[in-house]
Amino acid sequence: MLQKRDSSMNSESLLRAIRDLNIPGQIRIMEVCGTHTMAIARSGIKRLLPENIKLLSGPGCPVCVTPAADIDRILTLAMNREIILTTYGDMVRVPGSIPGDSLVRRRALGADVRVVYSPIDAIELAKQNPEREVVFLGVGFETTAPGTAAAVLSACDEQIRNFSVLSLLKSVEPALRSLISSEGFSVNGFLCPGHVAAIIGEKGFGFLSEEYHIPAVIAGFEAEDILAAIYRLLKQIAENKGKLENEYKRVVSENGNRAAQSAIEKCFVLRGDDWRGLGTIPDSGFSIIPELREYDAEYKFRLEKSADGRNRETGSGCRCGDVITGKAEPAECPFFGKRCVPEDPVGPCMVSGEGACAAAYKYMDIKWMK
Repeated sequence: MLQKRDSSMNSESLLRAIRDLNIPGQIRIMEVCGTHTMAIARSGIKRLLPENIKLLSGPGCPVCVTPAADIDRILTLAMNREIILTTYGDMVRVPGSIPGDSLVRRRALGADVRVVYSPIDAIELAKQNPEREVVFLGVGFETTAPGTAAAVLSACDEQIRNFSVLSLLKSVEPALRSLISSEGFSVNGFLCPGHVAAIIGEKGFGFLSEEYHIPAVIAGFEAEDILAAIYRLLKQIAENKGKLENEYKRVVSENGNRAAQSAIEKCFVLRGDDWRGLGTIPDSGFSIIPELREYDAEYKFRLEKSADGRNRETGSGCRCGDVITGKAEPAECPFFGKRCVPEDPVGPCMVSGEGACAAAYKYMDIKWMK
């Protein structure tokens, strides 16, 4: 049974407590979860906080951090007539390096692209279409990695040979380390993702305080969860502390979900991977282990990574990479709300239901729209 939220304070009392702290100077807090980004915009939290408290979006949207070069590989793969390409809904509208080129366009050109709710749905398609290859696009962080791993292990157990996964799965910790170490990066605290923490546990974010001495709070997704976490962060900042706190104890334990961790360990190994806005980060991507490589679409279809991936990303003028690394707000991109809108997006931050640009546009967050 789920426990009650740790704080008994309601939104009004939390906001009052935040204002009463009256911390001088600009305070920069970064959330690293797309669900937090959307919840903050939907709840209007930015507009309610004191003017000197700035909430930034980090690399917490899995669709957004997938670089253009990887999208181009997917678009090429989709045109293989022997393949049924399966994916979550957000991915079908993400453009590659050529504006307007997406899985939606490739489907109009004849590609067999199907939206599924889980990799298990893709396995069922493979069973129903034994003469076709079914490829599932594995996108996400530690949150979705266990489900993808379970699907691969299930396909192996059932000896389903026409199913494979193109793993675009990524690990949060290496990205945060890379971000913290990047030139000019500065935040006063991190709002840590409750979904990821439910898998890897409190300990998974301990490095933020132990090594970098940055205040960090694991938060849930209701408005009061987020405000309670922000209050805890601000209180640490006011007291010049840098520790990890868990506001989401009703879901997140100290050591996380061992069964989910075990599934990841049985299926994946970490390797260097490319991130939009962050470049190549060592040991940051989940790659299917060699023993299961017949279920690895990258191996099965000889998909090569492009050497000019970063040039493809930066060439369009889209600032999505800057938005997800806290260097820019959505409205600072010259395309935002003009050439780039949800109906015709230029970059993934306007496509994804967890994207910072989509959140700002949908809820017209005033602080972002100034």
